Amino acid sequence: MKKRRKKSANRNFQRKKLISRQNRSADNSLTSLSNAVLLHLYRSNKALSLQELIKQFPPPAPADDTVTYELTRLHRLGHLATDRKKRFTISPGTKIYEANLLMNPAGFGFGTDLCTGDGNRIQANEPYISRSHLGSARHGDRVLLLVSDSRRRGKTEAVIIGIIERKQKTLVGYFFRGNKQSLVHPEDPRFPSSVTIDHSAQSASGDINDGDAVIVSLNSSTDESSRPHGRILEVLGNPDRIEVQVRMVTEKYALPHQFSPQALEESLQVDVESCSGNREDLRDILHFTVDGDDAKDFDDAISVKKLRNGYRLYVSIADVSAFVKPGSKLDLEAYDRGTSIYFPTTVIPMLPENLSNNLCSLVAGEDRLTVTAILDFDGDGELLKKRFARSIICSSMRFTYDQVEKIVVDRDPGDRRTFKYYLTPLKSAADLAKALQKKREKRGSIAFTLSEPYIVIDKEGRISAIERKQSGFANQIIEEFMLAANEAVAQTFAERGHDTLYRIHERPDPEKITDFVAFSKTLGLQLPAHQATPHWYNKLLAQVKGRAPEYIVNNLLLRTMQQARYSHENVGHFGLSAEFYTHFTSPIRRYPDLIVHRLLCRLIDNQRTKSSSNKVYPCKSIKEAGLHLSNRERLAITAERDMTDRLKCRFMASKIGETFEAVVSSVSDSLFYIELVSYFISGVVLLSGLTDDYYLLDKKNHRLIGDVSGNILKIGDIIEVTLLDVELGRNKIFFTIKKPLSANKSISTKHQK
Repeated sequence: MKKRRKKSANRNFQRKKLISRQNRSADNSLTSLSNAVLLHLYRSNKALSLQELIKQFPPPAPADDTVTYELTRLHRLGHLATDRKKRFTISPGTKIYEANLLMNPAGFGFGTDLCTGDGNRIQANEPYISRSHLGSARHGDRVLLLVSDSRRRGKTEAVIIGIIERKQKTLVGYFFRGNKQSLVHPEDPRFPSSVTIDHSAQSASGDINDGDAVIVSLNSSTDESSRPHGRILEVLGNPDRIEVQVRMVTEKYALPHQFSPQALEESLQVDVESCSGNREDLRDILHFTVDGDDAKDFDDAISVKKLRNGYRLYVSIADVSAFVKPGSKLDLEAYDRGTSIYFPTTVIPMLPENLSNNLCSLVAGEDRLTVTAILDFDGDGELLKKRFARSIICSSMRFTYDQVEKIVVDRDPGDRRTFKYYLTPLKSAADLAKALQKKREKRGSIAFTLSEPYIVIDKEGRISAIERKQSGFANQIIEEFMLAANEAVAQTFAERGHDTLYRIHERPDPEKITDFVAFSKTLGLQLPAHQATPHWYNKLLAQVKGRAPEYIVNNLLLRTMQQARYSHENVGHFGLSAEFYTHFTSPIRRYPDLIVHRLLCRLIDNQRTKSSSNKVYPCKSIKEAGLHLSNRERLAITAERDMTDRLKCRFMASKIGETFEAVVSSVSDSLFYIELVSYFISGVVLLSGLTDDYYLLDKKNHRLIGDVSGNILKIGDIIEVTLLDVELGRNKIFFTIKKPLSANKSISTKHQK
C-alpha cells in the first residue's frame, strides 16, 4: 500500500514538475504582441511611455492592460529596461540585430549580415532560425532578430521579431490555372509556398499556358496564416527556351540587367578629348590583343621587347576611370552590379555597351586611352624595374588564342608567313611567359588541373554539345602577363603605404586539411610532410598527376581552400604563393579593378589627398567596398553556375536510358554523387534504388559497403551508370549503376566483416 502511495505521489510530483516547466516555457516565449512591442521600440530608437507605445500600433490598438502585461513580462525576462518616468527601452544586454534572412529549402533559415541599429556589423556566426520562429518572413527579407544563448549544431539560435523590409518584391515561378484563382509555384525552393493569383488581379496574363514561366509581384502582407498573394507582371513563356532560362536566373538572383536612362545618357555623352590630356604616347609601341574567338570586348593589350639582359613588358589596360567618374549615376550602377556576369549565350555587363564594346575596347587600328604597367624582367623572370603611366595606345592586331598557339607552339608555316611581322615579339612573349611561369612554380604557386565545361549552342539556340574548355600555352602567355601586372601594382601600393583593394586568398581551413589527410589514406597516397603550404599542395598534385585519383584529389583539395576575396588589408594570396596581389587588369568587367585604377592614377599624378570629397568608391570606406564587391562576385558565380546547371539538365533530358562512364565524387548514407567523365555533369545515385544489395556508409573511410556481398564503392571509383530521370524544375539528375567496369578493382573487392 505504501509502495503504491509512494508511486502515486512520485507521478503527481513529476506531473506538477512537467506542468511547471511548460508554464515557465510558455511564459518565456515571445508572442506576436511581444514581438510587436520590441519592433516598435527598436524602430523608435528612444524610450516610450505606455501611451506613446500604444500609438505605434495600427488600429485597432491592443488594450492598455494587455500591453502593460506584455511590458511587465518582457521586463522580467530582461529584454526591456525602464527609466524614472516609467518609459521603456530595449535593454542594452538584449541581442537584437538586423539581418538578412537566408532560407534553406528544408524550411529553416539563417540570419546573415548582422548589424546593430546604427549600422555596425556584428562579427558572429549566422544564427539558426527554426521553421516555427520564422513568422511570415520570406527568403531575402531584412528582419529583426532576437538572438538567444542556446545553440543548435554549433550555431546560435534566433527568433524573428519582425520584418524591417520586404526585399523580395517579385519572384519567378510556373503558372497553373484554376477556375476562380490560379497558382504560381515558385521556381526557387527557398520559397516553399505557392502564390495565389486572382484572375481579376492579373495585369499581364496575355496568352499564357500551364507550366509557363512568369514573373509575379508579391504582396507585402505579414499575415502568417495566409498564402502569399500576387499578380503576374510578365509572362516569360516556355521554360525550355534558353532565353527564358536566362531571364529566370536573372530574376531569381535579382541581377540588375537594365541601365537607367540617366546612366545610358552619361555613357553616350563621354567627352574623349577632355580625357586625353597628360598622357604618355605609346602608339609607337607594337601592342596587340590576344583573346578567345568569340570575344567582343578587348580590355588588355600587350607588347614585349627583348632587351640586352631580359625583357620589357607593356601591359596596357583600358582606362575606364577616365570615363566613369566617381559618384556619377553610371558609377553607382556599376558599383551596384560589381561585376559582369557571363552566361553561355549572353552577358549582363557591368558597363553600358558604348563603353564596354566601344570606347574601352582596345580594337585594332583605333587610338584608345589606357593605363600601362611597364615592367622590366631579367632572363629568369625576376622583376627589375616597374613604372606606370596614363597612356594612349593603338593596338595593331587582334590575335586569337588559336592563332598564337599555331604560331609559337605548332609553328604552322602558313600562319607564320601571314604574321611574319609579329614572329619576333611573339617569340619574346613566349620566352618571357615561360620564365614567369617557371618562377611562379618555383615559389609554390598551386597548379590545379581542373577542366571547365564549354557549352556549345547551335544556330537554332539548342545545346548541341558540352565539351572540355581548351586552354593552351597561348592562354598561359596572357595569364602570366596579367598576373605579373597585378602583382606589380599591388606591390607598389604596399611599398608606398597607400590604401588599395587587395585580392587576398587566406590559408586553408585546418579542419578541412585534417579531413582530407584522413581521406587520402583510403586512396593509399603517401602524403608529403609540412601540410597546408603551397609547396605541400603541389607535391601532392604531382604525385597523382596522370593517375586515376587525379580528378578526385584535385577537386577535394580545392574544397579545402578558402574563397578568394577583396580586402583593404593585405594578407597575400595563398593559391598564387604571392605576397602582394590585386585585380588591375579588367576594369571593364570588375569594379574592384576600377577602384585600383583610380587609386593608381592618383599615385601617377602624385595626388596624396585622402579627403572624403575625393573618394574613389561610392560607400563609407574601402573596407565596406571590399565586403560589397566580394558578395557581388559570389552572387555572380552562383548565378553563372545555376545557369550552367540548367543547360546541363536540358542537354541530358533527351538521353534518359543511355549509359555513361562516371567517377564517384562523394558518398552519404542515402546516396552518392557521380561526375560523368565525358560531359563534366554531376548527378546522384539513390541507394534505395539499388537492388543488388543494401549498402551501408563507412563514414571513416569515405566508402559504401554492401551488407551481404561486402562489395566496396568508394570515392574515385570509375563505374558505368544509366540515366534514370532529369528533374528540370529542381536541376537534379538521377542515375543508377549499370555495372562496375572490369578495370575497376575496388568495386569487386570484398570487405572482410
